[in-house]
Amino acid sequence: MAVLEYSDATENKSHSHNTSAQHDVEKSNDPALDTANEHTHAHLHHTAHAERDRDETEYSKGTTYEHSNIPSQDPHDQTVHRRHPPDGPGPKDPAVADTEKGNLSPDNRSDEDTPTSSFYQKYRIYFHLFIWLLFTGWWIAGLILHGRKDPLGSRTGWLKPFLLWLVITLRLMFLYVPITIITKPMHFVWNNTAVRIASFVPEKLKIPASAMIVVAVLLIGGFASPEGVDNTRDNRAVSLFGLGVIIFVMWATSKHRKAIKWHTVIVGMLVQFIVALFVLRSGAGYSIFSFVSELARALLGFANEGTSFLTNESVPELGWFIVGVLPAIIFFVAFVQLLYYWGTLQWFIQKFAVFFFWSMRVSGAEAVVAAASPFIGQGESAMLIRPFIAHMTQAELHQVMTSGFATIAGSVLVAYISLGVNGQALISSCVMSIPASLAISKLRYPETEETLTTGRCVIPDDDEHRAANSLHAFANGAWLGLKIAGMITATLLCIIAFLGLADGLLTWWGRYLNINDPPLTVELILGYICYPIAFLLGVPRNGDLLKVGQLIGTKLVLNEFVAYTNLQTDQAYADLSPRSRLIATYALCGFANIGSLGIQIGVLSQIAPSRGGDVSRLAVSALIAGALSTFTSASIAGLLVTDQAAFFTPPTSAS
Repeated sequence: MAVLEYSDATENKSHSHNTSAQHDVEKSNDPALDTANEHTHAHLHHTAHAERDRDETEYSKGTTYEHSNIPSQDPHDQTVHRRHPPDGPGPKDPAVADTEKGNLSPDNRSDEDTPTSSFYQKYRIYFHLFIWLLFTGWWIAGLILHGRKDPLGSRTGWLKPFLLWLVITLRLMFLYVPITIITKPMHFVWNNTAVRIASFVPEKLKIPASAMIVVAVLLIGGFASPEGVDNTRDNRAVSLFGLGVIIFVMWATSKHRKAIKWHTVIVGMLVQFIVALFVLRSGAGYSIFSFVSELARALLGFANEGTSFLTNESVPELGWFIVGVLPAIIFFVAFVQLLYYWGTLQWFIQKFAVFFFWSMRVSGAEAVVAAASPFIGQGESAMLIRPFIAHMTQAELHQVMTSGFATIAGSVLVAYISLGVNGQALISSCVMSIPASLAISKLRYPETEETLTTGRCVIPDDDEHRAANSLHAFANGAWLGLKIAGMITATLLCIIAFLGLADGLLTWWGRYLNINDPPLTVELILGYICYPIAFLLGVPRNGDLLKVGQLIGTKLVLNEFVAYTNLQTDQAYADLSPRSRLIATYALCGFANIGSLGIQIGVLSQIAPSRGGDVSRLAVSALIAGALSTFTSASIAGLLVTDQAAFFTPPTSAS
């Protein structure tokens, strides 16, 4: 591996630096990037043939200066499953256990571990063959018994079991076959098509040419379809203009304008538009993302069973934050800890690191959070990259929070759909916000520092493997989840109480100016501030502007649930035009509100206490960026959706 030598200003010594694919950024002095602190893990499941030319994940030891959430090993506990001695730096032996539970290092494994590991390695092909035959038989039996119908009655029919079987088949296959049999042909085709074409374009013209292509795609996609009642091309032009204004505002207020990676912005906006076309104008796109949302909702929903056991079966139906949201967070944190112990998430992050640096010039950790936020939520998605939080750059922290603010979670989709909000609008908005949050955040806060997961993956400390086994890891995660839930509760209580204090002072002050109906509040002020935002999103100029602005203000101050309830049930909004209702549905589809500041600050500060100051300083900027990311989705929906009346149906349950 080629390395860079540079001087450590703190310790006044030179050391080997892990090679980075980033250019024009400040080199990081993070000890996790010092190759002297890094090691790799041998792989238990892959054969040597399959490991050829594989991108290696690095692990670092003793590089995180946070108090560990996992208790230290007791000196008397020497026979349990460990990766390294008590409180020691750990051996740099490449035979140390792998991320998917491979061999233990000879210094630390107990006698009973060795026969099991050796037996598995000797006969693993038979284990894998048994697993493949089991799932193949299950899939075939399902087709014979049910045909193309889904016994669970969902819209996706036979697709779910087929996708599961395909994933398992491919995963097992690549334990024995190098992934390069797929990646090399892909690289060959790409290098001999797109790269060759791009080589004819002068370097200075590549970004302007790319921007012009994206604008052309937006114009053709937005204006080629026929006009509707109030979906005129004039209104679409306003939506497109509003999209341009949002991008300009983010550029004008950027933290480092000269450091903006326009490649990220251009690709992000293009992908957002393509995703919108795929989800809004194809049944397959909607079904795929609806299926993923169902899985996330079902996973988090299992926390209700624990809540019912501790209380009674009616408590999860109360809709209270403390019994509806916090148990899901505690359960998910424990589940993520288990996935880290097994090495599953490290594998995903490494793949994301390579792909998203190639496609959008963002880090793998940022991409994981952005992709996960629409399905599992803002607090849970940050847990997916828990080991990296303490080592993140300012821009990465900003991006992580922006992704959480820009979308809602699959766990709350049912509540909004039951109010009558169109499910296709919610799901498409969530998915569109993935690339939008990346683009908008990188405009507002461009990357100027070196990261751990940009084009490569260095996983800090790996302390989750200090657990003795899977059960121990799960219990440690439950304890961490409980602390995070407590932090969220306390922070939310204080922020919302402070907002109440501000409303009380404003109302008292407004009475002396005869501002009584409605009273002067933060929500009212934001409603008028959001009036021009409603205009820029393309809301018709027929009396709906103030109403949509007030809905946006309600969402920013209180939350999107209150705003959606007002939109669907309040008679003041019953006469909104179909286009106004459509744009409002998309503009409200995000967690960007003052209460969510408490969740973001609580989660990130608990995961990495030393970064609490950075998180607090960046939170408001990320909140604004997240809200604007959601607004870009509303603008694009105003460009694309023609059957606007279909985006309102009567509520299916009483509010």
